Amino acid sequence: MKIDGRFWLTKEGQSFLGSGRIELLERIDKIGSIHAAAKEMKMSYKAAWERINGMNALADQPLIERTTGGKGGGGTKLTPYARELIATFHRFNELHRQFIDRFSEAGNDPERLARILSRTFLTTSARNQLPSVLKEIHTNGLHSTLTLALSGSDVMRSTITAKSVLNMGLTVGCDTYAIIKSSDIHVVSTPPSSDAEDNVLAGTVETLETSGVNIEIGLRLDGGTFLIALEKQDSLQNLQVGMTAYAIISPLHIIIGL
Repeated sequence: MKIDGRFWLTKEGQSFLGSGRIELLERIDKIGSIHAAAKEMKMSYKAAWERINGMNALADQPLIERTTGGKGGGGTKLTPYARELIATFHRFNELHRQFIDRFSEAGNDPERLARILSRTFLTTSARNQLPSVLKEIHTNGLHSTLTLALSGSDVMRSTITAKSVLNMGLTVGCDTYAIIKSSDIHVVSTPPSSDAEDNVLAGTVETLETSGVNIEIGLRLDGGTFLIALEKQDSLQNLQVGMTAYAIISPLHIIIGL
């Protein structure tokens, strides 16, 4: 089994925007003709008009406007309001898909879905809250080192107390959050030696934002995870957007959440 779901926007209890209606509007915008757009979608002109009228009846402003005369003999085009609605729909649909994909990790295990749901609504002050799966637990005396698999191929280690492992009921295969303060991530342009005890994760600098003496760095790891680091400007190594860089994180600075 796989969890799935279609995304619709409703208004006043009625269906307003769905993927089919958005496609119709986009084809009208591209072609400039309701008739031609309907033909491309293999629907009748009457059916296309009914969809447009239904949307117009619920919309705050008109979605289409007719043009007459001119070299092309007139046609139909979308209003700026309609283009804004299309952009809004696509953004909501993207977030909905991410939401569904997150749930699909549960497979046919409702208890795992319940754990994923509880993680989805976790709120902390830390900027980095990374979904992960616990792959290994190695306990040595009072401390345990956890190996966490992030999205893609990225892996990091976290060191917590052995009592915390027991109190939290952590087991191999369970879903966790790796929680890291942005100030606990150091970004460098040259990787340290291979025998370093810290986590060293390669990625690409996506954003650099300066504020006072600090600079916020957005680093997209090779596996797809996005990290936010906060550095002093005078500690940077000439980082630039688009260049390869490395996030250095102590295992002691990674908090585990459920």
